[in-house]
Amino acid sequence: MPIKSRIRTIPDYPKKGIMFRDITTLIKDAVGFRLVIDGLTQRYIEHTGGQAGRFDLIAGIESRGFILGGALAYTLGKGFVPIRKKGKLPGEKISQEYQLEYGTDSIEIHKDAIVKGQRVLLIDDLLATGGTALAAAALIERLGGKVFETAFIVNLPDAGGEKRLKAKNYGVFALAAFEGD
Repeated sequence: MPIKSRIRTIPDYPKKGIMFRDITTLIKDAVGFRLVIDGLTQRYIEHTGGQAGRFDLIAGIESRGFILGGALAYTLGKGFVPIRKKGKLPGEKISQEYQLEYGTDSIEIHKDAIVKGQRVLLIDDLLATGGTALAAAALIERLGGKVFETAFIVNLPDAGGEKRLKAKNYGVFALAAFEGD
């Protein structure tokens, strides 16, 4: 697959035994980046009966979700909502903690980013354990929004994130999957 072949694998990063899937080689390649955005655009045009009318906004998780979400929002004619790391948003915000392998982290969204009832496509670069995506989905729902679907370039199914998201009844879409961690 053209997308998968453009993703660099870095062994033993960030720790021994992990095969890090680095999308920077994919998105720095003009053709690779176009394949990603075109693939996602086609998914949501086709998925919504020829128009992206079944969701209202795209929310991207910092930082690579910003790159994908901004470009996709443009191609689909949607607004874009950033979900940021703690302390990066200037306005009134809410936050959500989530578990990391060795501790916790937190992400935030502006309180006025989503209007009650809006349907939101949640996007990020990679799905591993699903902790960040679940936290982002919780933020969307706390503001009264509904997660339309979660979308990624890469899914690592063996890391369990896809199962965790589906257990919460979130749809999961990825352009490519890599077995193993």
